[in-house]
Order: sequence, then C-alpha cells, then structure tokens
Amino acid sequence: MKAEVKRFWEVDFLRGLAVILMISYHAIYDLAYFRTFHVDMSTSFWFILPRMIASTFILLAGASLALSYSRARETLTGNRLLVKYLRRGAWIFSWGLLVTAVTWIFIRQDYVSFGILHFVGVSIILAYPFLRMRYAGLALGVLFIALGMLLQNVYIDSPWLVWLGITPKDFHSVDYFPLLPWFGVVLVGIFMGNTLYPDHKRRISLPDMSTDPMIASFCFIGKNSLFLYLIHQPLLIALLYALGALDISPLLSGL
Repeated sequence: MKAEVKRFWEVDFLRGLAVILMISYHAIYDLAYFRTFHVDMSTSFWFILPRMIASTFILLAGASLALSYSRARETLTGNRLLVKYLRRGAWIFSWGLLVTAVTWIFIRQDYVSFGILHFVGVSIILAYPFLRMRYAGLALGVLFIALGMLLQNVYIDSPWLVWLGITPKDFHSVDYFPLLPWFGVVLVGIFMGNTLYPDHKRRISLPDMSTDPMIASFCFIGKNSLFLYLIHQPLLIALLYALGALDISPLLSGL
C-alpha cells in the first residue's frame, strides 16, 4: 500500500484561499473585459489585488517545491530526483500550451503566450539547483525581483524575450508571468519552505485545524488548485452567459 503523503494543512488552506480570491477577481475581470459593465481595472486596487493573489500562489509554489524536495530525497537520489521535477515541470508547461492554443483561437489579440502555467512549469525545472538553498536563494530571489522591476520599462521590437520579461511596447496578454521578476518570488518561497519546514518538519507548532469543516473545504480547494485553475474560466464564462451577464459574441466572432 502506498504511504500517505504528509501534508501541512496551513499550506493547503492558504492556497485554497488564493484560489477563491482568484476566481472572484476573474469574475469581475471577465465582466470588465467583455464590457458588460464598466470597471476601471487600472486603478490602484484592481492593479494591486491580482498581483497579491499571484504572489501568494507563487510563494506557496516555491515553498511546496522545498517541501516536496525534502520529502523526495528520502526515497529518490541522483537522476531519478531530477527527472521527477523535469516531468512535473513539463507536465504543467504542457497545460500552459493548451491555454495558449485556446486563447489564440478565441482572443487572439490578447492571447496567453507565457502565462502562469508556462511560468510555473519552467520554474519547477529551473528551481531544481536552488531547492536546498536558504539565504543564497533568498538573495538571488531579491536580485531577480529587482531586475524584473528594472525591466518593466525596457522594450524591444521582437517578441522572443517575452518569457524573460522584455516585450514589444504594444504587447498585451490576459495572463502574463515572465521569469523576471516572478522567478525571484519562487526563490523567496523556497527560502520560506526550507526555513519554516526544514527536513519536512514544521518548525512552528500549530494546532491541527484540518478537521474543521470550513478549513477542510479550503484545504480541499488548495489540494486541487491546478484542476480548478484549468476549469474556472470556462465555467465562469458559461455561468455569466447563462445569467445574461455576459455577451460572448466577441469570443465566437473569430471562429
């Protein structure tokens, strides 16, 4: 019988909370994007909120990588350990390619060329050499974040560095997470995971709240965050359309 993987309820809870906030934000974003009602998404609140949600996801992704690595080292070594992360990264990146294809068909002018799934997939692979680091990884993370901020106003005429964070001036995408600065956030998350959960053990004692119905519901959502991410936008658009709150004719016009 396969041994049950030890999970930390607080990590799943925070990820579940981030999923709920993401879905709520995307419901408003969809209504604004399809011009059902006017919401100025460029105001400070609507600018900061999605970045806070994304930062939570990505910090937790980095922390989860550190937890996964410390657990995997107990049974895997050498190339087998590396292959585990190569496969996982490629698997998530492949879902990103599906998102690219779907958005290219339906919203070509704003399609997703390097979104959160592309980013997470690549980051899982790139993070492998850093998974045992603490302060060196933290320093590199801060450096990459700073570099990303410096690149915000750097533009080139070619789209070939979009993945890095350097875009054409007229670049638009409904979902864009370049390696700079966001890979820096992953490294900060790895530092957090290695600091708070060394050797897959919780450093700070917490009461077990995983059996509380509300907590358990959020944890369930957090455990299934990839699946929910993949289905939430089609379901949101279908629901808003069924409620008469969304005109999807712009989506269908390109078919």
